[in-house]
Amino acid sequence: MSEVANRAGLLGEHAPAQRTGLAHRAPGGITRSGGAGVAPGELMRLFVAIAPPPAVLDELDELVEPLRGGRPDLRWTSRQAWHVTLAFLGQVDETATARLLPRLERAAQRHHSIALAFAGAGAFPAPGRANVLWSGLSGDRRALARLAESVAAGASRAGAPPPDRGRRFQPHLTLARCRMPADVTALVAALDGYQGPLWTADRLHLVRSRLGATDQPRYVTVDSWPLRAPAGSPP
Repeated sequence: MSEVANRAGLLGEHAPAQRTGLAHRAPGGITRSGGAGVAPGELMRLFVAIAPPPAVLDELDELVEPLRGGRPDLRWTSRQAWHVTLAFLGQVDETATARLLPRLERAAQRHHSIALAFAGAGAFPAPGRANVLWSGLSGDRRALARLAESVAAGASRAGAPPPDRGRRFQPHLTLARCRMPADVTALVAALDGYQGPLWTADRLHLVRSRLGATDQPRYVTVDSWPLRAPAGSPP
């Protein structure tokens, strides 16, 4: 078995009841997914993310659901796999992944958990010619940006630099993608006034994205690490 699989294992898709594609690391070790390993020399499509609580995602999902039927031209993302990406790493080999794991663990240990909320909406590159429709975040965005920078720096030192490092970090949750540039101005306006409940980002996830025949990628958690408890919290 490869070094990465031996150290971390791979979590398979989690039970639908969890209603999130990025589950916490199980106490006492990581559950393996029936034979899903990392072959020597295999490239993995990786990203680092935080996973909002299911109840928070449920509320956002209820807000978005009435909008989906009116825009079948968009590829709406799967509710079960919603997450907030801190760094997309692209194709990473086994050696770099093994170097990446301890660096991400150290990054998590250096940062406190972060209070956030979903708020408003936007589109990349612009609502009138969008490729991506997203929900934004409010709360301690500076702390989130610092965490994202630590993740990017650790990935660079491990030999897996984010392809888009250097761009301004724009925290968001992707709601839909467009096969061709589309006008989503009305959707952005419909979601713009939303202010969701406060939640706490308390764990960092390294996730593998497997692309298949369907529009929706399959996400597998490679490993995850808790952030530090807020200053002054009881031990």
